[in-house]
Amino acid sequence: MKQVTNSVLMIRPLAFRMNEQTTANNYFQKELSGMLPAAVNAKAQQEFDALVIQLQNVGINVVVVDDNPETDTPDSVFPNNWISFHDNGDVVLYPMFAENRRAERREDILDILEEKGFVIENVVDFTSAEEDGVFLEGTGSLVLDRSNSIAYCALSPRANEELFIEFCEDFDYAPVIFEAFHTVDGKQQLVYHTNVMMSVGEHFAIICADMITDKQERKMVLDNLRASGKEIILISEKQVEHFAGNVLELSGTDDKRYVVMSSAAVESLNAAQKNQLEKHASILSANLQTIETCGGGSARCMIAEIFLPRD
Repeated sequence: MKQVTNSVLMIRPLAFRMNEQTTANNYFQKELSGMLPAAVNAKAQQEFDALVIQLQNVGINVVVVDDNPETDTPDSVFPNNWISFHDNGDVVLYPMFAENRRAERREDILDILEEKGFVIENVVDFTSAEEDGVFLEGTGSLVLDRSNSIAYCALSPRANEELFIEFCEDFDYAPVIFEAFHTVDGKQQLVYHTNVMMSVGEHFAIICADMITDKQERKMVLDNLRASGKEIILISEKQVEHFAGNVLELSGTDDKRYVVMSSAAVESLNAAQKNQLEKHASILSANLQTIETCGGGSARCMIAEIFLPRD
């Protein structure tokens, strides 16, 4: 299996704001005081459009779909949480913690992808778990090393252990399970999504190992990354707060590699970390300040990779 793709899905926001239903356990979200909702959404759209242009300029195939105006979906800009696409033609739908995020799931997106020549063989639907209060939020909860069939998951209210194991059994991934904490108002809180504190590329992995407070779990995660041939780039909790872990490797023209991240993320990295990263890929960054502040997610969350086969 390939680890890196050239095709991605992105949803252009129409009702972006700080989602009051996700603040319960996403401690990265903050209110933008003094800005009207329409102004917040317009700023988010500007940031979104600028990132799309940058991706397209380097030869990345971006399928842009507008958010549905009929639904109140403030987090629609983060599609990777509700859907993932796999190279055997499988599409996976995931159970979401926030009720208003469940309206982001749209069958018409599958039709759009098929019209563009992608082949969908099968839809695997885990969403009935919502009825039991069980959640697993896509490649927010799962960080997939596709080429080595390893799935990493930091358990949280949005990442259920049993459902994660079920996913791994269904898709033949070896599960690596741990807990990761960050400091919020002086208290240790579970990180809401694994992809905030780690990212796995083809030949590298960015991770805040310090957030894995259990030493055995930390060693297990790092051992798995090393055994699968990844160069480990360690980041700090402060850098995680600037979304330096919420990044994604993609391929552009002639399979040239890019690590997509926000301006805040790249500015938080030191020279040694940038040098480590740039051995593997060029850094492509965009200002995502509004989306990061209100949404509590960054570049990686905005991108759902498409690994589906083509006609």
